[in-house]
Amino acid sequence: MQKDRISEWFVPKFGPRNFRIGIGMLFLPYTGMVVSFAAWGSLASNFTLERLVAICLLYFLATGVSAHFLDAIGSRTKPWGILPQKKLWTISLISLGLACLIGLYYAILDSPLLIPLGIIEGFFLFAYNLELFGGKLHNNASFVISWGILPVLAGSAIQTNSVSLESGILAALAGLLSYILIKTSRRYKDLKKESTDYSSTKKKETILKIISLGVMIGTALFFILRYV
Repeated sequence: MQKDRISEWFVPKFGPRNFRIGIGMLFLPYTGMVVSFAAWGSLASNFTLERLVAICLLYFLATGVSAHFLDAIGSRTKPWGILPQKKLWTISLISLGLACLIGLYYAILDSPLLIPLGIIEGFFLFAYNLELFGGKLHNNASFVISWGILPVLAGSAIQTNSVSLESGILAALAGLLSYILIKTSRRYKDLKKESTDYSSTKKKETILKIISLGVMIGTALFFILRYV
């Protein structure tokens, strides 16, 4: 039975245990996917590179770092072991603060639509990862909204302070991919715990790799076609 996630495919196979845990906690393939979704929203409009980089950095800090460190605090299963709560809170809040500063800068400058989107995203960030309200919002729907739909809308808002039809369609697609990812991920974790069907576990792992890496590679190619 799997006791922790140190053996996961996205965790480095080299370096000290604490280093491997630190990188593993960032869930880099999944973080890369949500950052890519934020890029989708920007690339759907006449974007500026500065704002594209800003929204990608914002989501890396907010979801890649802050959300995942909050998850290590709020998770009932503690898959990374018992980690120092004070350090987790400090890193999470600093990362979230930096993300908020980026968002507020552009919101005040000319993209106020980022404010309501940021408030909604912040709500899900705490409610989902800390399993607030008895864990009722730690579900697939919350994941789809906060990791799929909202990043695309924010990517569009930072560029044009609006949501175009194209970005709306991309948000729906991102939501669908997020739903497939979280459903597959939950079943994958169950299979890892049961340790009874290795072939099924590998199939689920392959699906997770295809979705996350496919989204990142596709986004990079789309950016090259738009920017070059």
